[in-house]
Amino acid sequence: MNACRNRLFAWFAGLVLFMIAGSSAADSIVLGMGCFWGAEKRMAELPGVIDVESGYANGDVPGTYEAVLAHEKRLKAGKAGGRNHAEVVKVSFDPGKVSLEQVLARFWESHDPTQGDRQGNDIGSNYRSAIYTVSAAQLAVAQQTREIYQAALKAAGRAAITTEIAPLKAYFKAEEYHQDYLKKNPDGYCGLGGAGVKYPGSKPSAKAVRPSSPAKPPDPKTLNAKRQLIVFEAEDCAYCKRFKAEILDGWTAEVAIARTMSAESPAGWTLEKSLFATPTIVLFEGGKEVSRYTGYNGDKARFWKWLGFHLLSPEQRKIAFEQGTEHPGTGSHLDEKRPGTFVDPITGAALFRSDTKFNSGTGWPSFFNPLPGALTEHVDNSHGMRRVEVRSASSGIHLGHVFNDGPPPTGKRYCINGNVLKFVPDAGK
Repeated sequence: MNACRNRLFAWFAGLVLFMIAGSSAADSIVLGMGCFWGAEKRMAELPGVIDVESGYANGDVPGTYEAVLAHEKRLKAGKAGGRNHAEVVKVSFDPGKVSLEQVLARFWESHDPTQGDRQGNDIGSNYRSAIYTVSAAQLAVAQQTREIYQAALKAAGRAAITTEIAPLKAYFKAEEYHQDYLKKNPDGYCGLGGAGVKYPGSKPSAKAVRPSSPAKPPDPKTLNAKRQLIVFEAEDCAYCKRFKAEILDGWTAEVAIARTMSAESPAGWTLEKSLFATPTIVLFEGGKEVSRYTGYNGDKARFWKWLGFHLLSPEQRKIAFEQGTEHPGTGSHLDEKRPGTFVDPITGAALFRSDTKFNSGTGWPSFFNPLPGALTEHVDNSHGMRRVEVRSASSGIHLGHVFNDGPPPTGKRYCINGNVLKFVPDAGK
């Protein structure tokens, strides 16, 4: 009986050893690509990757989020020395399914490795591009892939790679709330978009900022050469969908806008720098980028303020964004009597119909009724007075005030700065 039991145990142990010997041992490498939330998501999408863990590496401070942020603040103020950690991801992969070069190809394509101590709007040594290796063989492959990708960047007219490549000296796993952050928060910030240059010989990254159908930048013939907005999007981008739903679907602004899945500017047009996150909304004038708005998290007022600073005159901006007031009798539309609609000068949203306008004798355009949902009201205690401020519901800009001394049927007087109104006459008028 014992002999039978021993033979069975030996057979089972041999089977286990065979299974272990026949499987590929996992390998790992530590990569810095800016904010580790997006880096974790991007690297986890690569077939053959087993696990991706957010962490901090190769610094001289404690390995916590608070310590890294505090040290970076002291470094910028010149009150500290020593190396800060980089936000990194530890990528574990099966070499039998994906090679180290393929892992690093995804790394190079998924961020911009030419930006030094930053990644887009994330600025600081903790956001540096980095490859931290655990063996001499890994170090050699990392250096080799850098040379290959640098040649591709040079051919595309891009700058030199600034990525730090060094042996891994210190690594700390990040706090649990940072792990799988974008799975837990699907609408969370993901600031990676790549340099728009493919790693030679690799297949296009499925989730990188890239063209889809049609896989080309917008045709300049379909655009407004004088002034044009272009929204650069990605296929798997929750914020792009939110921007479309909250901004684009109701677009009535005068400035032309177009959407693209390409990371390239239209032929003959120029971007100031590569894209690093989506959505990125770029304002072109004369085919050249004059400003960009990167990322969108539902702050509509912030987006419209950005656009308004480029569409409005200094006088209009003072009223719209600083609660200024034009001198009585000097504003626009005081004597406008044609049938039509007064609209927000940024969004184009309708505010008042001309048949609600009346002569109040105050020197400002006055109305007794706004269009439904056009305005929001806010208590204003400035200048030692208690008034009710009115703002445009679409853009949030300051328009004027409302008083209870207007004509029937409402008894309201909406006293509005004419310089922040745009008049659109009815067709044929």
